[in-house]
Amino acid sequence: MFYNQGYAGNMAARRYAAVHSGSRTEGATPHALVKILFDELLIAMEAAALAERQGDRMKVSDKQARAMSILFALESSLDFDKGGDISVGLAQIYREARRLLLVGAKERSAEPVDQARELIAEIADAWNQIG
Repeated sequence: MFYNQGYAGNMAARRYAAVHSGSRTEGATPHALVKILFDELLIAMEAAALAERQGDRMKVSDKQARAMSILFALESSLDFDKGGDISVGLAQIYREARRLLLVGAKERSAEPVDQARELIAEIADAWNQIG
């Protein structure tokens, strides 16, 4: 079967990204792993908003699904016993970010996605300052 260069290039880029991602996570501390999740989440949200502005529904769907998965992963990693009010606050922010992503998808609008990204960027910046 023959593939156009776009397909081959896209597959190569995905393989490279998977290898790069794997090399970043190997041996990473728990703090570094959360940083990677924040980095990947911000990238996915930014790409979803851009794709929405360009009318690329397939990419919007893909990037929003990735962002939602990362938000669920971040929330599920919270320790409510040790984290107390901080964990509760973070969970509320993650849920609000998910809600905004869903609003963006429903309304086909990048603005709610931008708002969600701003919420997460603030937490990510604080997390980076800790480490």
